[in-house]
Amino acid sequence: MTTQVKAAAAYPAATTEQISQTDKRHTLHPWADLATAPTTGDLVISKGEGYHVYDSDGKRYIDGIAGMWCVNIGYGSSEIAEAMAKQARELAYYTPFGAMTNPLSAELARVLAEMAPGDLNRVQFTTSGSGAVDSAIRFVHFYFNAIGKPEKKHIISRLESYHGSSYLTASLSGKQVDRTYFHYMDDIIHHISGPNPYRREPGLSLEAYCQQLLDEFEAKIRELGAESIACFLAEPIMGSGGVLVPPPGYHKGMKALCEKYDILYILDEVVTGFGRLGHFFSAEPVWGITPDLITCAKGITSGYQPMGAVLISDRLFDRISGDNAPEAAYFTNGYTYSGHPITCAAALKNIEIIKRDRLCEHVREIGPYFLERLKTLEQYEIVGETRGNHLMACVECNISGNPVAAEAKDITAARTVDKYCDEAGLIVRPYEALLILSPPLVIDKKGIDELVSIMAQGIERATEELKAEGLI
Repeated sequence: MTTQVKAAAAYPAATTEQISQTDKRHTLHPWADLATAPTTGDLVISKGEGYHVYDSDGKRYIDGIAGMWCVNIGYGSSEIAEAMAKQARELAYYTPFGAMTNPLSAELARVLAEMAPGDLNRVQFTTSGSGAVDSAIRFVHFYFNAIGKPEKKHIISRLESYHGSSYLTASLSGKQVDRTYFHYMDDIIHHISGPNPYRREPGLSLEAYCQQLLDEFEAKIRELGAESIACFLAEPIMGSGGVLVPPPGYHKGMKALCEKYDILYILDEVVTGFGRLGHFFSAEPVWGITPDLITCAKGITSGYQPMGAVLISDRLFDRISGDNAPEAAYFTNGYTYSGHPITCAAALKNIEIIKRDRLCEHVREIGPYFLERLKTLEQYEIVGETRGNHLMACVECNISGNPVAAEAKDITAARTVDKYCDEAGLIVRPYEALLILSPPLVIDKKGIDELVSIMAQGIERATEELKAEGLI
């Protein structure tokens, strides 16, 4: 029997229009608007260099979002490309299951353990941030079942958080605007308020606001019963929820409550890891805590290959392994491409470049300049606040004056600014009333000045349009 296969179209398509038409016909994009997906054209990015990308017509843009928080070392690294090619020639793939490994997977696990805080020395590799968070939760449930505490199943996450796009991690995420026609788990997942100092009650000090958040967490623990709660899951800074920077002492206070009630603390460093806040991991140097587990992805390869990882405390692993292992203790979680040798080659070379080029030090030096320059945008009447930490920032539009939540006109303002930024050669990430920024770590002062200048022009043009429409 002969199977008929349709002939593939030539690659690449000759024109932007051909690429766009092919894409619209055959691709379902993440976060696609299905009302417009069949007809709306796409921006075709075809080249990248440093902190710039180019569309298929040759137009250059400052990539203000590093792809998706991830192209930390910038575009066009021949070193990573060559490391991947070399590994592909030597060993493209072998199974990681059971007791199988490859040299680069073992070495990357050692390097990550060396950089991680405390005793987080055990690594499970995944293929994404979603997979890393999913695997962290599975480990936690396995752990408590194995030590005879099967009642500890419940997970506390936060509103406006984002933890991934698998069935479990989408349910863990707290961004209500992302909840559409899918089904979400609600039996063991609970959400408390995320820290949003900009939206705190008028007149409430940061110290009092922090205590309010801690009190809410403790009240939720008492409501559910500490004996039923497995873990608390938190991003150091809530990224796509609006770059929500917690008040001083927040993570220390939450960690102390977790220790008090025997709840494991998972720090989701998928966005913040590998230099975005000036450190490979922010847990200890920025927030002063050592979590029980850390999840990471994105910057681990600077986006050159898909990869994620869970870093697990020796204290936890040792309690359920070796002589302490329960009967039939098979950890049946993992992926065909866990610790993929080509991906590990990319990660190891990426980490080498970050260290050699002192990119963490560069971020610590240039990050305050980035935030200072963005602060100047608060002079415009449609900007409510600029905020962030080093190369992770947000401009929030607020023309409604609503101190509690964004209104439709605020969202319109952000989308209008985004439109003009795009026209002027700057890619930002609009979300509701927010304009989110996370440029490659290699950006310099010249690039920052140009980025802020384009944003200022975009804000000015948007303000004129909004006034013409009677929204201001």
